[in-house]
Amino acid sequence: MFRAPSEIHRAPIPPETRDPERGPRPRTATAAGPAPLRAPSAAAPAKRRDAWFDNVKYLAIVLVAVAHSWEPVMDGSRAARALYMVVYSFHMPAFILVSGYFSRSFDMSPAKVKRLVTSVAVPYILFETAYSLFRRYVGGYDDTPISLLDPMFLTWFLAALFIWRVTTPLWRSLRHPLPVALAVALLAMVTPGIGEDLDLQRVLQFLPFFVLGLTLKPEHFELIRRREVRLLSVPLFAGAVLFAYWLAPRMQLGWFYHSSSAQELGAPWWSGLVLYLAMFVCALALTVGFLALTPRRHFWFTALGAGTICGYLLHGFLVKGVEYVGLADRFEWLSGPAGLVLVSLVAAGAVTALCTPPVRRAFRFATEPDMDWAFRREPAKR
Repeated sequence: MFRAPSEIHRAPIPPETRDPERGPRPRTATAAGPAPLRAPSAAAPAKRRDAWFDNVKYLAIVLVAVAHSWEPVMDGSRAARALYMVVYSFHMPAFILVSGYFSRSFDMSPAKVKRLVTSVAVPYILFETAYSLFRRYVGGYDDTPISLLDPMFLTWFLAALFIWRVTTPLWRSLRHPLPVALAVALLAMVTPGIGEDLDLQRVLQFLPFFVLGLTLKPEHFELIRRREVRLLSVPLFAGAVLFAYWLAPRMQLGWFYHSSSAQELGAPWWSGLVLYLAMFVCALALTVGFLALTPRRHFWFTALGAGTICGYLLHGFLVKGVEYVGLADRFEWLSGPAGLVLVSLVAAGAVTALCTPPVRRAFRFATEPDMDWAFRREPAKR
């Protein structure tokens, strides 16, 4: 889904003078004339996907689905609320950070603009419309409008990703992009007048994680995957769960959604600045812990990492469907420990199925449409 940054060559170099490991080398001549052309080696290894990144994306999308499945049944359970707070602290920051890392090469070239439109803009339009109709006819909310400016449920991420990617060249050109992005997020936190168009509060408050991903390099991830970091991640998460258990009855969940300003949450503006910075540090620490604990080897679920956007967009219909039919009200035992475990397993299994290749192929018309007919070929060739 994502592409590595393209290399920049100062001048075209003949194929026979390019060394893939050490760069250009001078041509040598023989008694008969210039060095002969050599056919490309058939044994050159093909570029392979990194199993670790696919594992990260799959596990992150499972956490997203599981956390969403807890929302209708976690009322009255302090432990479930605490786990929900911990997961919500880092699952989207981790997903956004990885999205930023794989967006480093975005440069507004015709080919990448086409990819942005077909993989982000068009799915946003289709799924925003689908969720609106689903809420109107299945949920019974007859007054639900179809508006492309007011993202519903999960579609805010597509709107945000489009905005973040379009602004990638700007962030890549700044000398210190992360402090600037943090300043923008802090200003958003204390600006209640931003409004709900394109869910800009979330776009701006989650922006630092995307920008941080843009600044990361492969060696940074190698540091995260060291054994020492993995060992420290276990007590980190244990401490986070204990702290969240204490905090659960004392803090609004709205702070974790990053969709409102401090004033809209009933807090003074200065406390919003302090709390945002504290939550940013906590989210970053838990994201590092999550990345460190993610296995590097190839597992049965590794291939599913390529279909996470399909699982992300489709699992919302299941979550909202359960909410609309009032399943939690009919079966109150789902709020108990056994019910929460069952709900978690069902959610994890459902999103796993939605990430499989058959489902991905069936919904490719909506998540990865082929729209060659809509784009000119000449600019792309140039």
